[in-house]
Amino acid sequence: MSRTKKAPNRVDDLLDELLEECHSPEDILGESGLMSQIKKRLVERALAGELNHHLKSEASEAVIAPNSRNGSSPKTVQSTDGKLELSIPRDRNGSFEPILVPKHQRRIAGLDEKILALYARGNSTRDISAQLEELYGGAKISAAVISEVIDSVSEDVKAWQSSPLEEVYPIVYLDALYVNIKVSGRVSKRAVYVVLGIDREGEKQLLGLWVGEAETEGAKFWLKVLTDLKNRGLRDILIACCDGLKGFPQAIEAVYPQTQVQLCIVHLMRNCMKYVPWKDRKAVAADLKPIYRAATLAESEAALDAFAAKWDKAYPAVSQIWIRNWENVIPIFDYPMEIRRVIYTTNAIESLNRSLRKVIKTKAVFPSEDAVFRLMYLAMNNISKKWNRPIKDWRAALSHFAILFPERFSA
Repeated sequence: MSRTKKAPNRVDDLLDELLEECHSPEDILGESGLMSQIKKRLVERALAGELNHHLKSEASEAVIAPNSRNGSSPKTVQSTDGKLELSIPRDRNGSFEPILVPKHQRRIAGLDEKILALYARGNSTRDISAQLEELYGGAKISAAVISEVIDSVSEDVKAWQSSPLEEVYPIVYLDALYVNIKVSGRVSKRAVYVVLGIDREGEKQLLGLWVGEAETEGAKFWLKVLTDLKNRGLRDILIACCDGLKGFPQAIEAVYPQTQVQLCIVHLMRNCMKYVPWKDRKAVAADLKPIYRAATLAESEAALDAFAAKWDKAYPAVSQIWIRNWENVIPIFDYPMEIRRVIYTTNAIESLNRSLRKVIKTKAVFPSEDAVFRLMYLAMNNISKKWNRPIKDWRAALSHFAILFPERFSA
């Protein structure tokens, strides 16, 4: 059987010709290597094509003095292959606006996105510079350029922080985490207030970030956060899930008087364990489960009595924590078992905070509040890409919301 002769491939022949003068990786990947030269030529050809299109468009219109080419001007731009020394074509009328390399832009499209993606994962400017140099064969991006890219996010952050919100969120989770910020020359530990909402579709949305004025989390500042949410259009919250911070329920009630406050069981358990030594924590936790996993309120009250009878002699503070917060524990019994977990734990925001902590732990001290917002905003954008489905059992929860809050919510 005769074999069909393979047709010559012009691209392969051209590549072979180009590679004849390359004798080391530097000749191919270096700042002035083959890849950089090809990229420079491609960009300049594309720019020449843009100018041709521009001149043809103007020629089709009624113009007294036809436009024409007017040489070129040099321009240095940063790219993933290092610096590119480009010749930017010009037109005589000065009306040509390049798209690939816009006026005043000093970086090729795509580089900014890579810098921001690395920064959003907690890398420092020095780390980013080193990683880009390693990834792109010696491309050196200065710390000043990287800082300029990162700073450019500030306007996006401001726009997001003042963006309008939906009128109703069935569930809103409120929590705080802590960072060190340099304020007036000294390092101060500040609370970063995080609000996560569940919309009508069961999708998670980060509604905002706020940095507290004091070194500890406070109900007074939460009042400011909630007022800000209302000013941005959030008219009603059905259930607000929060920790046991003193005065928190009152702060919620002041802004959203109809909102049902549900204490987070995870926070409640965590507070209880502060009073229990390691040797008994597993047993105490096991005996607390029947309280919040009971089928009915009556069973839950009986479980709390049984717990107190067994453990009050050794750890009386534990049952007292439950009794003091009982009013904000029991709303879960208005819902069937399969959707209680959606309501009584802040798993959604705890998961978000864990992801944010992985990013911010690389920053021992932030130079400013703006730096905190930029990093957490970019990190949050990365995290939210995984939020591609409604939370579990959301349809069942919607039906109950419509029955329990008929005038405020319809499924």
